[in-house]
Formats: sequence, structure tokens, C-alpha cells
Amino acid sequence: MTAARQLSRRRSDEQLIGAVIPTPLPRPAPPPAPMPALPAASPSAREPVDDLVFDVARPDADGRVAARALLRALGWPAGHRLHIDVTDGLLLVTARPDGKHSVGARGALPLPAAARQMCGINSHQVVLLAAIPARDLLVVHPSNTITRLLADLHATVLGGPSHAG
Repeated sequence: MTAARQLSRRRSDEQLIGAVIPTPLPRPAPPPAPMPALPAASPSAREPVDDLVFDVARPDADGRVAARALLRALGWPAGHRLHIDVTDGLLLVTARPDGKHSVGARGALPLPAAARQMCGINSHQVVLLAAIPARDLLVVHPSNTITRLLADLHATVLGGPSHAG
């Protein structure tokens, strides 16, 4: 077979393949996918929180703090299930039916050892408790965080360097 004939045969083969593939049928464009619902905008950290309840406590040797007034403000009775997270050196306590912890019979709030250690909270060291009933949230602030924040504020107000470590 000559080279010209082989080339001619290849071209005819290519034409046959094109004839085997059907022409696509016109189809309407699919409808657009629905947009997902966006979560409600959460208030900015700079917005004032009107409904805050504060208390100061000292964890006992087992890591429990007495927080009866705050638990009443939140509506968390004895046995109420809680979930505790550590975020930015703070303990965030929320009510959750599947929570691993619960409010004690005498209105004690448990602070798990691992969470206390991650936040630098020692037994009998003062902590600031802030209840935010509108969010069903209780925040535990370690004293070292409060000291640092107040030192920074005082340095800003009074002018001069902060001496908190």
C-alpha cells in the first residue's frame, strides 16, 4: 500500500468516526440551585450587651464554683446538662441536652480539670463569671486574663506601659 493511499484511508476513517457520534439534542438549561439560608448575623463583639450578670468565685479543690445567682439568671436548675468549651483562654459554658457535665445539686458549676489547666485556673484562684441570659451562655474569665486586660486599660487611660505579663 502506498503512502498516499494510507493517508487517504486514515482520512476516511476519521470521517466514519464522526458519523458514529450522534449530534447532541438541545436541552433546556437546568434550573439554578437554591441559595442556602444564611445564619442570622451575630452581634458584633463591640456591641453592648445589655443583659450581663457578673459574679466572682474561687474554684474548690474539685474545680467547682458556686454560681447560684448566675445559674438562676440563666434558668439552669440542678442537673441541667452543660457543654464546656475553651476558647481564647476562656471557658464557655452552654446548656446542651447531650452535655457531659451538669449543674450540681447545690448550684455548683463544674469546671473540668483539663479546661482549667488550659486556661491557667488553679484551685482557690479568683475567676470572673459572666452570664449572658439572652445567649444562654456563661463565660468564665481566669484572673490572669482580667489582670492583663485591666493593666492594658489602665496603661491606656493613665498613659504609660502595661506591667502585666
